[in-house]
Parts: sequence; C-alpha cells; structure tokens
Amino acid sequence: MSNSGYTLILGGARSGKSALAERLAIRGECDVTVLATAVAFDADMRSRIEHHRAGRPVTWTTIEEPLHVARAARSASGFMIVDCMTVWTANVLHERWNEAQINGEVEALIDALIFRFQPTVVVSNEVGLGVHPETELGRSYRDLLGRINSRLAAAAHESLFLVAGRVMRLESVESVLRNELA
Repeated sequence: MSNSGYTLILGGARSGKSALAERLAIRGECDVTVLATAVAFDADMRSRIEHHRAGRPVTWTTIEEPLHVARAARSASGFMIVDCMTVWTANVLHERWNEAQINGEVEALIDALIFRFQPTVVVSNEVGLGVHPETELGRSYRDLLGRINSRLAAAAHESLFLVAGRVMRLESVESVLRNELA
C-alpha cells in the first residue's frame, strides 16, 4: 500500500470492506486512526458500532465525526481508515445539507486525503447494484452516494471492489481507453 494518496474500498453490505481496511492497517505496523462516521441512533446501530469497536485493537485511536469528515481527516495521524462514506452520506441527508455543502465537504475531504503522507483507506458501499429504490429519497440517496463514490475513486491512488470477500482492482476509464487505443 502506498504512502501517497489513498485507497478506496467499495463493496456491498457484509462484503468484507471494513475487515480488509483493518487488515491493511495491521500490516502497516504504525499508529492507526479510525475516522468513524456512524451515529448510534437506535439499538441496531449501537450494536453495529460496538461490534466494530470490539474488533479493533485497543491501541487504535477513534475519531467519531458524523458530518465534518474533512476537518477530522486533517487532524488524524498514522494509518487512517475512514469508515464509512455510506453512513456519512445518510448523515448529511438527515441533516438536510444542500448539494453545495455536500460537494464542498467531499472536495475538502479529497484534498485532505491526497495530501496525507500516511497510508489512508476510505470505505464506502456500492449501493447502485441492487433493487431500484421505491422512494424518491431512496433514489436520491443511491444517486448521491454513486456520485460521491465516483469522485472518491477518481482521486484515489487505488480503488478496490469487494464481492463475497474477494477483491477486484478497479481501473480508471482513462486507463481502459488508453489501453484500448494502444
């Protein structure tokens, strides 16, 4: 894993995204900071958060920041895991952030990530492969997260896609087009 830029890990629910991010951090043999975006708004989320906390080494630092991820990322040291943009997107929609606020925070996060000198992994779900959402809010969420993931992937040093615990490396569209013309 490179010390410049960041790695984006995408996948479906329970595909192994967070587990891979944690395994990469453990291999790095350095201080680790987890930037956690989840809010314990009900019993299920409290249980999920506790499950994640219990699985991490006690020496790791956790920054809990549900909204202002760019500022939190700039303050993190060591190997950083941002877990996850899926929840962050739901948080900003719940807080009724407008598109300009959301885009500004995503761009500020990307700027913070690409200039870090320590390894960084960003985790997010790919929600566009499932059933077409029934509600307007569901469709808006899916579309917004898809755009955020695309922007994160475009700026990432490397992007990975997990399916059933298996990893696929993702190529940029530019790389595919370049190779097609060669």
